[in-house]
Amino acid sequence: MADDAEPPGGKVQRTPDGRYIIVRGRLWRATNPNLPEDERQRWVNALMDARRAVKTAKASGNDAELKSARAQVQEAKVALGERGPVWWDDGAPDYNRKMVANTPYASWWATQKSSSTSGSNA
Repeated sequence: MADDAEPPGGKVQRTPDGRYIIVRGRLWRATNPNLPEDERQRWVNALMDARRAVKTAKASGNDAELKSARAQVQEAKVALGERGPVWWDDGAPDYNRKMVANTPYASWWATQKSSSTSGSNA
C-alpha cells in the first residue's frame, strides 16, 4: 500500500476529531456533523446537481453557465461546512487542503498508516 493510499475497501478515513477526511494524504474539511440530516441531504443533492452542471457547461464551452455552476458548487460546499468559516467553535485553526504530515495530525496519521500495513504479506 502506498504511503498516501486510502485504507483497504476505499473507506474514507477521518481525523480523530471528525473535522477532516483524508484523501491521498491530504486533509479535506468534512461536512458539519451538526447539520440536521434533511438539510445535509438537501445540500448534498444541490452539490451533485451543481457538479453535473459544471460538467455540462464545460462540455458546451459556455463560460457563463460554467461560472454559474461553479458558484452553485461553492454555495453548497459552504452550506455543508466544507468551505468558508469553520464549523467548530474551539478556535482551532483550519488545516483544510494541507498534507496530513505537515499538521498536528502527523503523528496520529503515521500510526494509521503503519497499522493499515501491519499483518500484510504483500
